Amino acid sequence: MRSVMAVTFTPHGLLTYVDPGPFEVNVGDHVLVPTEAGPEVAQCVWAPEEVPGLELTDLPVCVGLAGPEDLVRDAANRKRRAEVRVVANRLIRRHRLPMKVVGVDWLDQLGGVDREAVVYFTAPGRVDFRALVSDLARTLNARIDLRQVGTRDAARLIGGVGHCGRELCCASFKNELEAITLRMARDQHLSPNPLAISGACGKLMCCLKYEHPLYLEFTREAPPVSSTVLTDEGQATVVAHNVPTDSVVLRMTESGEVSPCTRADSCAARAAYEAAGSPNRKPRRRWSKNPDSGS
Repeated sequence: MRSVMAVTFTPHGLLTYVDPGPFEVNVGDHVLVPTEAGPEVAQCVWAPEEVPGLELTDLPVCVGLAGPEDLVRDAANRKRRAEVRVVANRLIRRHRLPMKVVGVDWLDQLGGVDREAVVYFTAPGRVDFRALVSDLARTLNARIDLRQVGTRDAARLIGGVGHCGRELCCASFKNELEAITLRMARDQHLSPNPLAISGACGKLMCCLKYEHPLYLEFTREAPPVSSTVLTDEGQATVVAHNVPTDSVVLRMTESGEVSPCTRADSCAARAAYEAAGSPNRKPRRRWSKNPDSGS
């Protein structure tokens, strides 16, 4: 069993999971988290909690609680990042480059180098920014590192709200950007309209990836659409699947009534278990393939 807490380096930013070590940390506390540029200040948003069976071995270990001098340094770095963004945008316009700044890092202690500015940008293609780097280094009096990122990484850095009304998955909890294919959208019976299945980054939505296994499991175990099934109330036809509610929609052959039937209710073992626990309970609807229908 291992203790884990979640911290964020920016307000409402991406969660980073950290081993609290021997320190007692509460939600809202500022802690020091080891990074490539040295310990950085982060805020705890999820208090340390013991997670059984956790096998992660590469979690960073908390260095300790942030002191007043650490908070002062962090505030100064935040102010410096804002200044770097303003200067970078001004020089980009001056050089007339097709670039858009999406994120800035300011490193004031990196391997003996006093200061370094890392500027993340998007562009429609390759950009010759050699003159821009020289002007930035001279203006900021620091080492400059320009990094071009893709649209998915840009959405993670900028943040935003998805179709569901919640924060973008990549900007809140997803630490890895996985490959997503159009086949996943087809398996979930979604419209191939790019506007309907694309996220803020213009690529296929991340949720298609981690919801896809649920649809595959449902398709394997549930009766297919248009198949004829037998229920306790008679013969019926499956007219639709509703994966989010784990149910199928049936149309009764005799009455024409349309009603949902959960996949759990259709399991004979589950029905037998519930009947044994509640002898007086009304039998729940379950389906079975009609041997005469060939389904």
